[in-house]
Amino acid sequence: MDSSRGDHSASNHHRPLNHRLVIVGVGPGGLDRLPDSTRDLLLDPAFSLIVRTVRHPALAELAGLREVISGDDLYESIESFEAVYDQLAGRVLARAESGPVIFAVPGSPSVGEFAVARLRRLAFERGTPVELIGAESFVDVICSELSIDPLERGLQILDGRDLPDPFPLHVPTIIGQIDLPVVAAHVLAVLSELLGTDTLITVATDLGGPGARLETKPIGEFDSSIASLRTSLVLQPRPAGWLGAIDIMRKLRRDCPWDAGQTHQSLVANLTEEAAELAEALAGLPLAAPGGEPDYGAYADVEEELGDVLLQVLFHISMGEEAGTLRPDGVGQVLIDKLVRRHPHVFGNEQADSPDEVLGVWERAKASEKGGRTLFEGVANHLDPLNKAEKIQDRARGVGFDWAAAEPVYEKLLEEIAELENARTHDERLHELGDVLFTVINLARHLGVGSEVALRRAVHRFQSRLEWMESQIDLAAASPEDLENWWEAAKDEEE
Repeated sequence: MDSSRGDHSASNHHRPLNHRLVIVGVGPGGLDRLPDSTRDLLLDPAFSLIVRTVRHPALAELAGLREVISGDDLYESIESFEAVYDQLAGRVLARAESGPVIFAVPGSPSVGEFAVARLRRLAFERGTPVELIGAESFVDVICSELSIDPLERGLQILDGRDLPDPFPLHVPTIIGQIDLPVVAAHVLAVLSELLGTDTLITVATDLGGPGARLETKPIGEFDSSIASLRTSLVLQPRPAGWLGAIDIMRKLRRDCPWDAGQTHQSLVANLTEEAAELAEALAGLPLAAPGGEPDYGAYADVEEELGDVLLQVLFHISMGEEAGTLRPDGVGQVLIDKLVRRHPHVFGNEQADSPDEVLGVWERAKASEKGGRTLFEGVANHLDPLNKAEKIQDRARGVGFDWAAAEPVYEKLLEEIAELENARTHDERLHELGDVLFTVINLARHLGVGSEVALRRAVHRFQSRLEWMESQIDLAAASPEDLENWWEAAKDEEE
Protein backbone atom coordinates (compact mmCIF):
# COMPACT_ATOMS: atom_id res chain seq x y z
CA MET A 1 0.00 0.00 0.00
CA ASP A 2 2.91 2.35 0.62
CA SER A 3 4.85 3.45 -2.44
CA SER A 4 5.71 6.97 -1.25
CA ARG A 5 9.07 8.46 -2.21
CA GLY A 6 10.35 11.78 -1.06
CA ASP A 7 9.73 13.91 2.04
CA HIS A 8 9.93 17.66 1.37
CA SER A 9 13.02 16.77 -0.69
CA ALA A 10 12.19 16.34 -4.37
CA SER A 11 15.78 17.08 -5.35
CA ASN A 12 17.39 14.72 -2.83
CA HIS A 13 18.75 12.51 -5.61
CA HIS A 14 20.89 15.44 -6.77
CA ARG A 15 22.30 16.40 -3.36
CA PRO A 16 25.87 15.52 -2.39
CA LEU A 17 25.99 12.08 -0.77
CA ASN A 18 27.17 13.45 2.57
CA HIS A 19 23.87 15.31 2.97
CA ARG A 20 21.56 12.35 2.39
CA LEU A 21 19.33 10.67 4.98
CA VAL A 22 17.26 7.87 3.51
CA ILE A 23 14.58 5.92 5.39
CA VAL A 24 13.96 2.53 3.81
CA GLY A 25 11.28 -0.06 4.47
CA VAL A 26 12.38 -3.64 3.87
CA GLY A 27 8.94 -5.23 3.68
CA PRO A 28 7.65 -8.21 5.66
CA GLY A 29 10.06 -10.92 4.52
CA GLY A 30 13.55 -11.45 3.18
CA LEU A 31 15.64 -9.39 0.79
CA ASP A 32 14.30 -11.43 -2.12
CA ARG A 33 10.93 -9.61 -1.84
CA LEU A 34 12.56 -6.20 -2.41
CA PRO A 35 13.11 -4.47 -5.77
CA ASP A 36 16.67 -4.68 -7.09
CA SER A 37 17.08 -0.92 -6.68
CA THR A 38 16.23 -1.08 -2.97
CA ARG A 39 18.54 -4.05 -2.34
CA ASP A 40 21.40 -2.27 -4.17
CA LEU A 41 20.86 0.86 -2.07
CA LEU A 42 20.86 -1.11 1.19
CA LEU A 43 24.14 -2.78 0.22
CA ASP A 44 25.80 0.43 -1.00
CA PRO A 45 28.96 0.90 1.14
CA ALA A 46 28.76 4.67 0.61
CA PHE A 47 25.97 4.73 3.18
CA SER A 48 26.13 3.93 6.85
CA LEU A 49 23.31 1.52 7.62
CA ILE A 50 21.35 1.83 10.86
CA VAL A 51 18.54 -0.66 11.43
CA ARG A 52 15.83 -0.41 14.05
CA THR A 53 16.26 -4.09 14.83
CA VAL A 54 17.94 -7.13 13.31
CA ARG A 55 15.07 -9.36 14.52
CA HIS A 56 13.54 -9.46 11.06
CA PRO A 57 14.34 -11.68 8.04
CA ALA A 58 15.63 -9.02 5.64
CA LEU A 59 17.44 -7.01 8.30
CA ALA A 60 19.08 -10.15 9.68
CA GLU A 61 20.26 -10.96 6.14
CA LEU A 62 21.71 -7.48 5.80
CA ALA A 63 23.59 -7.88 9.07
CA GLY A 64 25.24 -10.96 7.55
CA LEU A 65 26.20 -9.15 4.33
CA ARG A 66 27.53 -5.83 5.60
CA GLU A 67 28.19 -3.76 8.69
CA VAL A 68 25.01 -2.50 10.35
CA ILE A 69 24.31 -0.46 13.45
CA SER A 70 21.34 -1.94 15.32
CA GLY A 71 18.93 -0.27 17.73
CA ASP A 72 18.36 -3.52 19.62
CA ASP A 73 20.66 -2.41 22.43
CA LEU A 74 18.32 0.50 23.16
CA TYR A 75 15.32 -1.79 23.58
CA GLU A 76 17.30 -3.81 26.11
CA SER A 77 18.52 -0.84 28.16
CA ILE A 78 15.66 1.68 28.06
CA GLU A 79 12.27 1.06 29.65
CA SER A 80 9.85 3.16 27.53
CA PHE A 81 9.37 2.87 23.78
CA GLU A 82 9.15 6.67 23.48
CA ALA A 83 12.63 7.01 24.99
CA VAL A 84 13.94 4.32 22.62
CA TYR A 85 12.56 6.19 19.60
CA ASP A 86 14.10 9.45 20.82
CA GLN A 87 17.51 7.83 21.30
CA LEU A 88 17.30 6.03 17.96
CA ALA A 89 16.34 9.21 16.08
CA GLY A 90 19.19 11.06 17.75
CA ARG A 91 21.61 8.29 16.80
CA VAL A 92 20.55 8.43 13.13
CA LEU A 93 20.72 12.22 12.90
CA ALA A 94 24.11 12.32 14.59
CA ARG A 95 25.44 9.84 12.05
CA ALA A 96 23.93 11.89 9.21
CA GLU A 97 26.10 14.83 10.28
CA SER A 98 29.21 13.00 9.11
CA GLY A 99 27.93 11.28 5.96
CA PRO A 100 25.05 9.65 4.11
CA VAL A 101 22.89 7.34 6.23
CA ILE A 102 20.19 4.77 5.61
CA PHE A 103 17.76 4.00 8.40
CA ALA A 104 16.13 0.65 7.59
CA VAL A 105 12.97 -0.61 9.29
CA PRO A 106 10.72 -3.69 9.02
CA GLY A 107 7.73 -3.52 6.71
CA SER A 108 6.65 -0.11 5.50
CA PRO A 109 8.21 2.97 7.08
CA SER A 110 4.75 4.58 7.04
CA VAL A 111 2.78 1.86 8.85
CA GLY A 112 3.29 1.32 12.57
CA GLU A 113 6.88 2.59 12.58
CA PHE A 114 6.81 5.13 15.40
CA ALA A 115 10.58 5.50 15.33
CA VAL A 116 10.29 6.74 11.75
CA ALA A 117 7.64 9.28 12.69
CA ARG A 118 9.88 10.59 15.48
CA LEU A 119 12.91 10.73 13.20
CA ARG A 120 11.03 12.64 10.50
CA ARG A 121 9.79 15.23 13.00
CA LEU A 122 13.27 15.81 14.41
CA ALA A 123 14.82 15.93 10.95
CA PHE A 124 12.28 18.51 9.85
CA GLU A 125 12.96 20.65 12.95
CA ARG A 126 16.70 20.53 12.20
CA GLY A 127 16.28 21.18 8.50
CA THR A 128 17.75 17.79 7.56
CA PRO A 129 16.39 16.57 4.20
CA VAL A 130 14.86 13.09 4.24
CA GLU A 131 14.05 10.66 1.46
CA LEU A 132 11.47 7.96 2.20
CA ILE A 133 11.47 4.69 0.24
CA GLY A 134 8.30 2.74 0.86
CA ALA A 135 7.80 -1.01 0.96
CA GLU A 136 5.18 -3.69 1.37
CA SER A 137 3.61 -3.51 4.85
CA PHE A 138 2.21 -6.26 7.04
CA VAL A 139 -1.21 -4.81 6.19
CA ASP A 140 -0.63 -5.41 2.48
CA VAL A 141 0.31 -9.04 3.10
CA ILE A 142 -2.67 -9.70 5.40
CA CYS A 143 -5.12 -8.19 2.92
CA SER A 144 -3.61 -10.28 0.13
CA GLU A 145 -3.57 -13.53 2.09
CA LEU A 146 -7.11 -13.15 3.47
CA SER A 147 -8.65 -11.54 0.36
CA ILE A 148 -9.63 -8.37 2.20
CA ASP A 149 -10.47 -5.42 -0.06
CA PRO A 150 -10.29 -2.28 2.11
CA LEU A 151 -12.78 -0.49 -0.13
CA GLU A 152 -15.38 -3.25 -0.04
CA ARG A 153 -16.35 -3.09 3.65
CA GLY A 154 -13.73 -0.71 4.99
CA LEU A 155 -10.68 -1.57 7.07
CA GLN A 156 -9.36 -0.34 10.40
CA ILE A 157 -5.85 -0.91 11.72
CA LEU A 158 -5.33 -0.72 15.47
CA ASP A 159 -2.43 -0.88 17.91
CA GLY A 160 -2.78 -3.75 20.37
CA ARG A 161 -1.01 -1.62 22.98
CA ASP A 162 -3.59 1.16 22.71
CA LEU A 163 -7.05 -0.16 21.88
CA PRO A 164 -9.77 2.48 21.51
CA ASP A 165 -12.59 2.76 24.04
CA PRO A 166 -15.37 2.60 22.87
CA PHE A 167 -14.12 -0.10 20.50
CA PRO A 168 -15.60 0.37 16.98
CA LEU A 169 -15.83 -3.23 15.75
CA HIS A 170 -17.95 -2.86 12.63
CA VAL A 171 -15.53 -3.40 9.72
CA PRO A 172 -12.65 -5.83 9.06
CA THR A 173 -10.00 -5.03 11.65
CA ILE A 174 -6.28 -5.69 11.93
CA ILE A 175 -4.73 -5.38 15.38
CA GLY A 176 -0.95 -5.12 15.23
CA GLN A 177 1.82 -4.84 17.81
CA ILE A 178 0.83 -8.08 19.58
CA ASP A 179 4.45 -8.38 20.65
CA LEU A 180 4.23 -9.31 24.35
CA PRO A 181 2.14 -11.89 26.24
CA VAL A 182 0.61 -9.18 28.41
CA VAL A 183 -0.54 -7.32 25.28
CA ALA A 184 -1.96 -10.50 23.74
CA ALA A 185 -3.81 -11.39 26.95
CA HIS A 186 -5.38 -7.92 27.19
CA VAL A 187 -6.48 -7.87 23.54
CA LEU A 188 -7.99 -11.36 23.77
CA ALA A 189 -9.83 -10.43 26.96
CA VAL A 190 -11.34 -7.31 25.38
CA LEU A 191 -12.38 -9.21 22.26
CA SER A 192 -13.89 -12.02 24.33
CA GLU A 193 -16.01 -9.55 26.29
CA LEU A 194 -17.23 -7.76 23.17
CA LEU A 195 -17.66 -10.66 20.75
CA GLY A 196 -17.86 -13.79 22.90
CA THR A 197 -15.28 -16.55 23.04
CA ASP A 198 -16.83 -18.46 20.10
CA THR A 199 -16.16 -15.72 17.53
CA LEU A 200 -13.57 -16.68 14.93
CA ILE A 201 -10.40 -14.62 14.61
CA THR A 202 -7.20 -15.13 12.64
CA VAL A 203 -3.73 -14.94 14.14
CA ALA A 204 -1.17 -13.94 11.51
CA THR A 205 2.49 -14.57 12.35
CA ASP A 206 5.62 -13.82 10.31
CA LEU A 207 3.66 -13.22 7.11
CA GLY A 208 5.97 -12.71 4.15
CA GLY A 209 8.74 -14.68 5.80
CA PRO A 210 9.74 -18.33 5.69
CA GLY A 211 7.84 -19.11 8.91
CA ALA A 212 4.57 -17.48 7.82
CA ARG A 213 1.54 -18.85 9.65
CA LEU A 214 -2.19 -18.12 9.55
CA GLU A 215 -4.41 -19.76 12.16
CA THR A 216 -8.17 -19.20 12.38
CA LYS A 217 -10.22 -20.45 15.32
CA PRO A 218 -12.48 -19.16 18.15
CA ILE A 219 -11.10 -16.43 20.39
CA GLY A 220 -11.38 -18.69 23.42
CA GLU A 221 -8.93 -21.19 21.95
CA PHE A 222 -6.06 -18.68 21.78
CA ASP A 223 -3.92 -17.53 24.70
CA SER A 224 -1.06 -15.11 25.35
CA SER A 225 1.47 -17.47 23.77
CA ILE A 226 0.51 -16.06 20.35
CA ALA A 227 2.62 -12.97 21.06
CA SER A 228 5.69 -12.30 18.95
CA LEU A 229 7.38 -9.35 17.27
CA ARG A 230 5.50 -10.13 14.04
CA THR A 231 2.04 -11.17 15.23
CA SER A 232 -1.24 -9.51 14.27
CA LEU A 233 -4.87 -10.40 14.89
CA VAL A 234 -7.43 -10.18 12.11
CA LEU A 235 -11.18 -9.94 12.69
CA GLN A 236 -14.09 -9.74 10.31
CA PRO A 237 -16.84 -9.71 12.97
CA ARG A 238 -20.45 -8.68 13.11
CA PRO A 239 -20.83 -5.12 14.42
CA ALA A 240 -20.36 -5.02 18.21
CA GLY A 241 -20.54 -2.50 21.05
CA TRP A 242 -22.15 0.88 20.34
CA LEU A 243 -22.14 0.43 16.58
CA GLY A 244 -23.50 -3.08 16.95
CA ALA A 245 -26.41 -1.75 19.02
CA ILE A 246 -27.26 0.73 16.25
CA ASP A 247 -27.08 -2.06 13.66
CA ILE A 248 -29.34 -4.35 15.71
CA MET A 249 -31.92 -1.58 16.16
CA ARG A 250 -32.07 -0.95 12.42
CA LYS A 251 -32.56 -4.67 11.79
CA LEU A 252 -35.37 -4.86 14.35
CA ARG A 253 -37.15 -1.99 12.63
CA ARG A 254 -36.93 -3.87 9.36
CA ASP A 255 -37.67 -7.43 10.46
CA CYS A 256 -39.64 -7.45 13.74
CA PRO A 257 -43.40 -6.74 13.39
CA TRP A 258 -43.66 -5.24 16.89
CA ASP A 259 -40.64 -2.96 16.54
CA ALA A 260 -41.64 -1.97 13.02
CA GLY A 261 -45.10 -0.99 14.26
CA GLN A 262 -43.92 1.53 16.86
CA THR A 263 -44.03 5.33 16.56
CA HIS A 264 -42.33 8.06 18.54
CA GLN A 265 -45.50 8.61 20.56
CA SER A 266 -46.17 4.93 21.26
CA LEU A 267 -42.78 4.63 22.98
CA VAL A 268 -43.01 7.61 25.35
CA ALA A 269 -44.34 5.46 28.20
CA ASN A 270 -41.54 2.93 27.63
CA LEU A 271 -38.93 5.67 27.94
CA THR A 272 -40.27 6.98 31.23
CA GLU A 273 -40.62 3.45 32.59
CA GLU A 274 -37.06 2.48 31.64
CA ALA A 275 -35.73 5.74 33.09
CA ALA A 276 -37.53 4.99 36.37
CA GLU A 277 -36.05 1.48 36.47
CA LEU A 278 -32.59 2.95 35.86
CA ALA A 279 -33.14 5.39 38.74
CA GLU A 280 -34.10 2.43 40.94
CA ALA A 281 -30.92 0.57 39.96
CA LEU A 282 -28.79 3.65 40.61
CA ALA A 283 -30.33 3.96 44.07
CA GLY A 284 -28.93 0.50 44.78
CA LEU A 285 -25.32 1.68 44.35
CA PRO A 286 -23.25 2.55 47.42
CA LEU A 287 -23.64 6.17 48.45
CA ALA A 288 -19.97 6.89 47.66
CA ALA A 289 -20.14 5.38 44.15
CA PRO A 290 -18.19 5.70 41.96
CA GLY A 291 -15.82 6.17 44.90
CA GLY A 292 -15.03 3.44 47.39
CA GLU A 293 -15.13 -0.29 46.80
CA PRO A 294 -17.40 -1.01 43.79
CA ASP A 295 -20.47 -3.20 44.25
CA TYR A 296 -20.22 -5.31 41.08
CA GLY A 297 -23.66 -6.82 41.53
CA ALA A 298 -25.29 -3.41 41.80
CA TYR A 299 -23.31 -2.16 38.81
CA ALA A 300 -24.48 -5.17 36.78
CA ASP A 301 -28.06 -4.04 37.41
CA VAL A 302 -27.15 -0.49 36.39
CA GLU A 303 -25.47 -1.77 33.22
CA GLU A 304 -28.60 -3.66 32.20
CA GLU A 305 -30.90 -0.71 32.90
CA LEU A 306 -28.60 1.70 31.06
CA GLY A 307 -28.87 -0.62 28.07
CA ASP A 308 -32.67 -0.48 28.27
CA VAL A 309 -32.60 3.32 28.30
CA LEU A 310 -30.11 3.32 25.41
CA LEU A 311 -32.49 1.06 23.48
CA GLN A 312 -35.16 3.74 23.73
CA VAL A 313 -32.72 6.39 22.50
CA LEU A 314 -31.65 4.22 19.57
CA PHE A 315 -35.30 3.41 18.80
CA HIS A 316 -36.11 7.10 18.33
CA ILE A 317 -32.94 7.73 16.32
CA SER A 318 -33.74 4.81 14.03
CA MET A 319 -37.26 6.10 13.41
CA GLY A 320 -35.83 9.56 12.77
CA GLU A 321 -33.47 8.03 10.21
CA GLU A 322 -36.47 6.59 8.39
CA ALA A 323 -38.04 10.05 8.33
CA GLY A 324 -34.79 11.56 7.10
CA THR A 325 -34.51 13.80 10.17
CA LEU A 326 -32.07 12.08 12.57
CA ARG A 327 -28.76 10.24 12.39
CA PRO A 328 -26.69 8.69 15.21
CA ASP A 329 -23.67 10.86 14.39
CA GLY A 330 -25.89 13.92 14.13
CA VAL A 331 -27.39 13.36 17.59
CA GLY A 332 -23.91 12.81 18.99
CA GLN A 333 -22.54 15.96 17.36
CA VAL A 334 -25.43 18.09 18.61
CA LEU A 335 -24.61 16.85 22.11
CA ILE A 336 -20.89 17.58 21.66
CA ASP A 337 -21.60 21.11 20.42
CA LYS A 338 -23.95 21.79 23.34
CA LEU A 339 -21.47 20.50 25.94
CA VAL A 340 -18.69 22.63 24.49
CA ARG A 341 -20.89 25.75 24.44
CA ARG A 342 -22.05 25.23 28.00
CA HIS A 343 -18.59 24.52 29.41
CA PRO A 344 -16.65 27.64 28.41
CA HIS A 345 -14.64 27.18 31.63
CA VAL A 346 -13.31 23.93 30.14
CA PHE A 347 -13.22 24.65 26.41
CA GLY A 348 -12.93 28.45 26.51
CA ASN A 349 -11.60 31.29 28.62
CA GLU A 350 -14.19 31.59 31.39
CA GLN A 351 -13.30 30.77 34.98
CA ALA A 352 -15.36 28.50 37.23
CA ASP A 353 -13.68 26.96 40.26
CA SER A 354 -16.67 25.61 42.21
CA PRO A 355 -19.86 23.70 41.43
CA ASP A 356 -21.90 26.85 42.13
CA GLU A 357 -19.86 28.85 39.63
CA VAL A 358 -20.19 26.08 37.06
CA LEU A 359 -23.97 26.09 37.50
CA GLY A 360 -24.03 29.84 36.92
CA VAL A 361 -21.94 29.48 33.74
CA TRP A 362 -24.25 26.71 32.51
CA GLU A 363 -27.41 28.75 33.10
CA ARG A 364 -25.95 31.85 31.41
CA ALA A 365 -24.94 29.75 28.41
CA LYS A 366 -28.44 28.26 28.15
CA ALA A 367 -30.00 31.72 28.45
CA SER A 368 -27.71 33.00 25.70
CA GLU A 369 -28.70 30.13 23.42
CA LYS A 370 -32.39 30.91 23.95
CA GLY A 371 -31.91 34.64 23.41
CA GLY A 372 -32.55 35.58 27.03
CA ARG A 373 -35.10 33.21 28.54
CA THR A 374 -37.06 33.50 31.77
CA LEU A 375 -35.70 31.93 34.94
CA PHE A 376 -37.82 28.78 34.89
CA GLU A 377 -38.20 28.34 31.14
CA GLY A 378 -37.46 24.75 30.14
CA VAL A 379 -38.46 23.18 33.46
CA ALA A 380 -40.94 20.59 32.24
CA ASN A 381 -44.38 20.79 33.84
CA HIS A 382 -44.83 17.01 33.64
CA LEU A 383 -41.89 16.32 35.95
CA ASP A 384 -42.76 14.63 39.21
CA PRO A 385 -42.93 17.18 42.06
CA LEU A 386 -39.71 15.98 43.71
CA ASN A 387 -37.58 16.43 40.59
CA LYS A 388 -39.31 19.64 39.62
CA ALA A 389 -38.59 21.07 43.06
CA GLU A 390 -34.90 20.22 42.68
CA LYS A 391 -34.72 21.85 39.24
CA ILE A 392 -36.46 25.02 40.40
CA GLN A 393 -34.17 25.27 43.42
CA ASP A 394 -31.16 24.76 41.15
CA ARG A 395 -32.34 27.58 38.89
CA ALA A 396 -32.69 29.87 41.91
CA ARG A 397 -29.22 28.82 43.05
CA GLY A 398 -27.87 29.72 39.60
CA VAL A 399 -28.88 33.38 40.12
CA GLY A 400 -27.63 33.46 43.72
CA PHE A 401 -30.99 33.06 45.51
CA ASP A 402 -30.07 30.24 47.89
CA TRP A 403 -28.60 29.56 51.31
CA ALA A 404 -24.83 29.46 51.41
CA ALA A 405 -24.66 26.31 53.57
CA ALA A 406 -26.80 23.56 55.11
CA GLU A 407 -26.99 25.00 58.66
CA PRO A 408 -29.62 27.70 57.98
CA VAL A 409 -31.68 25.15 56.04
CA TYR A 410 -31.89 23.02 59.20
CA GLU A 411 -33.20 26.08 61.01
CA LYS A 412 -35.71 26.74 58.24
CA LEU A 413 -36.88 23.11 58.38
CA LEU A 414 -37.52 23.35 62.13
CA GLU A 415 -39.43 26.57 61.54
CA GLU A 416 -41.61 24.92 58.87
CA ILE A 417 -42.27 21.89 61.11
CA ALA A 418 -43.37 24.21 63.92
CA GLU A 419 -45.76 25.96 61.54
CA LEU A 420 -47.13 22.56 60.49
CA GLU A 421 -47.69 21.64 64.14
CA ASN A 422 -49.68 24.83 64.63
CA ALA A 423 -51.81 24.34 61.50
CA ARG A 424 -55.45 23.76 62.33
CA THR A 425 -57.39 23.44 59.08
CA HIS A 426 -56.90 21.00 56.23
CA ASP A 427 -55.82 23.78 53.89
CA GLU A 428 -53.30 25.07 56.42
CA ARG A 429 -51.84 21.61 56.93
CA LEU A 430 -51.65 21.05 53.17
CA HIS A 431 -49.82 24.37 52.77
CA GLU A 432 -47.40 23.86 55.65
CA LEU A 433 -46.65 20.22 54.81
CA GLY A 434 -45.75 21.33 51.27
CA ASP A 435 -43.30 23.84 52.76
CA VAL A 436 -41.77 21.12 54.93
CA LEU A 437 -41.29 18.79 51.94
CA PHE A 438 -39.90 21.60 49.80
CA THR A 439 -37.41 22.51 52.54
CA VAL A 440 -36.37 18.87 52.99
CA ILE A 441 -35.54 18.71 49.29
CA ASN A 442 -33.56 21.92 49.64
CA LEU A 443 -31.68 20.44 52.60
CA ALA A 444 -30.86 17.36 50.54
CA ARG A 445 -29.28 19.55 47.86
CA HIS A 446 -27.11 21.32 50.42
CA LEU A 447 -26.02 18.00 51.89
CA GLY A 448 -25.11 16.70 48.45
CA VAL A 449 -27.67 13.90 48.77
CA GLY A 450 -30.08 13.06 45.97
CA SER A 451 -33.52 13.43 47.50
CA GLU A 452 -35.05 10.88 45.10
CA VAL A 453 -32.30 8.38 45.89
CA ALA A 454 -32.73 8.96 49.61
CA LEU A 455 -36.48 8.45 49.36
CA ARG A 456 -36.10 5.31 47.23
CA ARG A 457 -33.70 3.87 49.78
CA ALA A 458 -36.03 4.70 52.66
CA VAL A 459 -38.96 3.05 50.87
CA HIS A 460 -36.83 0.00 50.14
CA ARG A 461 -35.70 -0.27 53.78
CA PHE A 462 -39.26 0.03 55.06
CA GLN A 463 -40.56 -2.57 52.61
CA SER A 464 -37.66 -4.94 53.26
CA ARG A 465 -38.12 -4.79 57.05
CA LEU A 466 -41.86 -5.36 56.83
CA GLU A 467 -41.35 -8.30 54.46
CA TRP A 468 -38.94 -9.84 56.97
CA MET A 469 -41.41 -9.28 59.81
CA GLU A 470 -44.18 -10.86 57.69
CA SER A 471 -41.99 -13.97 57.30
CA GLN A 472 -41.67 -14.22 61.10
CA ILE A 473 -45.11 -13.38 62.52
CA ASP A 474 -48.75 -12.81 61.66
CA LEU A 475 -48.67 -9.01 61.34
CA ALA A 476 -52.46 -8.61 61.58
CA ALA A 477 -52.62 -10.52 64.86
CA ALA A 478 -49.68 -8.78 66.55
CA SER A 479 -50.14 -6.05 69.15
CA PRO A 480 -48.62 -2.60 68.66
CA GLU A 481 -45.97 -3.45 71.27
CA ASP A 482 -45.11 -6.69 69.47
CA LEU A 483 -44.91 -4.88 66.13
CA GLU A 484 -42.50 -2.34 67.59
CA ASN A 485 -40.30 -5.08 69.05
CA TRP A 486 -40.28 -7.00 65.79
CA TRP A 487 -39.47 -3.75 63.92
CA GLU A 488 -36.38 -3.32 66.07
CA ALA A 489 -35.48 -6.97 65.40
CA ALA A 490 -35.87 -6.34 61.66
CA LYS A 491 -33.44 -3.43 61.91
CA ASP A 492 -30.94 -5.65 63.75
CA GLU A 493 -31.38 -8.36 61.09
CA GLU A 494 -30.78 -5.79 58.37
CA GLU A 495 -27.54 -4.68 60.00
